[in-house]
Amino acid sequence: MWVLALSSVASFMVVLDMLVVATSLPAVQKDLGASLAGLEWTVNAYTLSFAVLLMTAAGLGERFGRRLVFAAGLGLFALASAACALAPSIGWLLAARTVQGAGAAAIMPAALSLLNAAFPPERRGWATGVYGSVSGLGVTLGPVVGGAVTQGLAWQWIFWINVPVGVVALVLVLARVPVTPTRAVRLDGVGVVLSALAAFLLAYSLVRTNWPLGLAGLAVTGAFLWWERRTPAPMLPLRLFGSRAFSAGNAAVFLLNGALTGSIFFTAQYFQLAQHLQPLEAGLRLLPWGVAPLLLAPRAGTLADRWGSRGLVAGGLAVLSTGLLWLGLTAGPDRAYAWAGAGLIVSGIGVSFALPALTRSVVSSVAPADIGIASGTFSTMRQLGGAFGVAIAGVVFGTPGAFADGFTPAIVATAVMGYAGMAAALLLPGRAKALAAVHPAPAQPTPARTA
Repeated sequence: MWVLALSSVASFMVVLDMLVVATSLPAVQKDLGASLAGLEWTVNAYTLSFAVLLMTAAGLGERFGRRLVFAAGLGLFALASAACALAPSIGWLLAARTVQGAGAAAIMPAALSLLNAAFPPERRGWATGVYGSVSGLGVTLGPVVGGAVTQGLAWQWIFWINVPVGVVALVLVLARVPVTPTRAVRLDGVGVVLSALAAFLLAYSLVRTNWPLGLAGLAVTGAFLWWERRTPAPMLPLRLFGSRAFSAGNAAVFLLNGALTGSIFFTAQYFQLAQHLQPLEAGLRLLPWGVAPLLLAPRAGTLADRWGSRGLVAGGLAVLSTGLLWLGLTAGPDRAYAWAGAGLIVSGIGVSFALPALTRSVVSSVAPADIGIASGTFSTMRQLGGAFGVAIAGVVFGTPGAFADGFTPAIVATAVMGYAGMAAALLLPGRAKALAAVHPAPAQPTPARTA
C-alpha cells in the first residue's frame, strides 16, 4: 500500500504542475515582466524536458534501480520547485522549470513500474485504477488550485507547496519502498541530445517565428532519425512505426494534446485578461474540462473493448475539436459564461472518450515485450504535442491590440489541430484487424500429400 500511496501522490504532483501554472500566468507576467513568448516557455520548458528525458529516465531506472531513480526524481522536483518559487526573472523561472521537467521524467515511469511490480496480476488492475484516478484529479484541480493559491497567497506558492510534499515522499520512499533489482541497459545518450536539440529548435522557431532555426530543427530531426536507425540500442525504436496502429495513434495523441494544452494555455488567460476575472474564478470556469474526463474516461476503456478504438478516438477528437471551435467563435469580453462553458463541456467529453481508447489502441498494437517502449513513446509524443500546441497557437495569436482579438484565431487553430488528429485516428485499424495484429491466428498445418 505504501507503493500505491507514494506512486499516486507523486503522479498527482507531476500532473498538477502541468496545469497549475495556467491560471497564474497573468500574475507571473506582471511580476517578472514576461512577454507572451516567455509565458509560453513556462509551459514548454517543463513539457519538453519531461518529454525528451522520459524514456532515458525509464532506462536509468532499469540500470540503477527504480526506487533510487524515483527518489532522485522526487528530490530534483522539490529542489526545482523551490528554485521556481525564488525566481527573480523569467529566465531563472524557465531554467528551473526545465529542471522540474527532468524530475518529472524520472518520477513517472519509475512510479508506474514500482506499482506494477508491487501487486500481483489479479490486483494490478485495481491498483492502476486508483493510481489513474488520483492522477486524473491533478488534471481536474490544477487550474483551480493555481487560481486559489495565486489569488489567496502569491503565484510563487504554487511551487512552494511541492517542496514539503516532495521531501516527505522522498523520505518515505527510502524508508518504505524495497530496493529494486537492476539490470544492464544501454542508454542512447546521442539520441537524447539530438532529440532534445531538435525539439527545442522546432518549438523555439515557432515561438519566435524564426524560420532558419526551424530548418535547423528539421535538419537535427533528420540526424536523430538517422542515428536511431543505426544505433544498436535506440531510445526510440523506429521499427515500431511499421505498425499502422502505432504510427497513427502516436500522431493522433500528439495532435490531441497539442489542441488541449494550447487551448488551456490561452483560455485560462482569456478569463482573466479579456473578461477581467480573478485567478480563482478563472480556474473554476475551467473545471468542466477536467470533470468530464474524470467521470467518463473509466467507461471509455470498456467501450473500446466492445466497439474497437478507431470510432471512439475519431469521434472523440471530432467532439473535442467542435467544442474548441465553438469556444473560439463565440468568445468575447462581454459574453456570458454559458457560451464558453458549453464549449468546455463538449471538448471535455471528447477527450474523455478519445484518450483512453487511443492509449489502449497504441499499447495493444505491439508485442508484449515492447509494451514498455510503446508506452514510453506514447507518453513522449503526448508531451511533445502539448509543447507544440502552445507554440502553434501562440504563432496564430500574434500580437493583437487586445487579448480577445487574438484569442479566437488561437483557439480555432487548436480546433484545427484536433481535426487533424481525427484524420490520423481514421487510419487506425478496425477492431478485427487490431485483434488479428496482436493475436494472429495460428498457422494451419500443411496437408500431407497423397501419392
